[in-house]
Amino acid sequence: MKISREEFRRRIERIQAELEKENLDAAAVYGDEYRRESLRYVTNFWPIFERGMLFIPRCGEPVFAGAPEGEQYATEQCVWPDIRNVREFACVSVPETIDYPLAKFSSFREILAQVMPRGGRLGLVGTFDLPGPIFQRLDAAFEGEIVPADGLMTRMRLRKSPDEIACLRKAGEIACIAYRALLEAAIPGKTELFAAGAAEGAARQAGAEAIAFTVFGSGQRAATIIGRPTEKVIESGDMVMAALAVQYAGYISTVEYPFVAGEATPEQKAFLGALFDAANAQYSVLRPGLKAADMVRTVKQVFARHGLSQYDVYPPMHGIGLAEAESPYPDESADYAFEVGMCVNSDISLFGHPHGSNRIEEGFVFTENGVESLTPLIRELVAKGVER
Repeated sequence: MKISREEFRRRIERIQAELEKENLDAAAVYGDEYRRESLRYVTNFWPIFERGMLFIPRCGEPVFAGAPEGEQYATEQCVWPDIRNVREFACVSVPETIDYPLAKFSSFREILAQVMPRGGRLGLVGTFDLPGPIFQRLDAAFEGEIVPADGLMTRMRLRKSPDEIACLRKAGEIACIAYRALLEAAIPGKTELFAAGAAEGAARQAGAEAIAFTVFGSGQRAATIIGRPTEKVIESGDMVMAALAVQYAGYISTVEYPFVAGEATPEQKAFLGALFDAANAQYSVLRPGLKAADMVRTVKQVFARHGLSQYDVYPPMHGIGLAEAESPYPDESADYAFEVGMCVNSDISLFGHPHGSNRIEEGFVFTENGVESLTPLIRELVAKGVER
């Protein structure tokens, strides 16, 4: 289950058609180990330590530029055969000069001359991610104009293909296996790290390509919103906030279910009940054609009814795909409608409440018939609500 070479070819052809419309002569798509999603979308390559960039001409074949340490790895993963090394993309940034006696190097100037022999306008995808010194060298190697082109990729990635949805569904399946292991391990007397490790190990054993992140907080640490697991021992009565982002074939599914370790107090149950009510209300209205702002208002109305609006500090949904959070990212002013093929994650959260902080995250794909859960374990648990 993966993205086919033919789909990568279609993506490049769509980009080339957009270049024509936007009066751009080529595109350069940047990625590194942190912001890898756009680069993987066009190459299937995701960096480990190094940086990379795909140069896409308006007509013709793309050229991939990477680092010598990752050349063999790039050859293994990148769907495009023209692979070059450039010194700017070396794996490490140190004051010492590192020699690569077996490497053959190209340069930005050589690559740009190949993909843009007449110069012109280069659209850059990754404007906010490309380090300033590397941008300066790219700019110095090019006599034309470099313009931001991030929107080009955002538009393309809004609706997922059947293969992308299949990858997200598999990521969600693995994430549910892992979260079940987390629920079994996050008990009084065990550490946050123990519970997180149980989940991550289960995900890897089930076929996860990577764990994009694990968020964990128990007791007072649940209020950290995006804290990491620590050696803190989980105590009975601790609110547990734990999110797991599982990556499969590049696509990421995030799951999160709010719970209390041991016995919950009536106040904690009321708090959890409000979260479940909001998540189930959101689910009940999701369908293609629904205005995103109406979904946001549905969630906010539930929190208002519970008298919890002051603790509602986060948008209740975001897109998913090659990034854990991508467009759409709606708020109350979002006037667009959801469409068939969009994949999203709920993000139903309350933070700073006297009896706890937590959130719910579950994945959905919009279909002709409504929505389908990509994370059925979380949907089942949330639909059940608070056990009385």
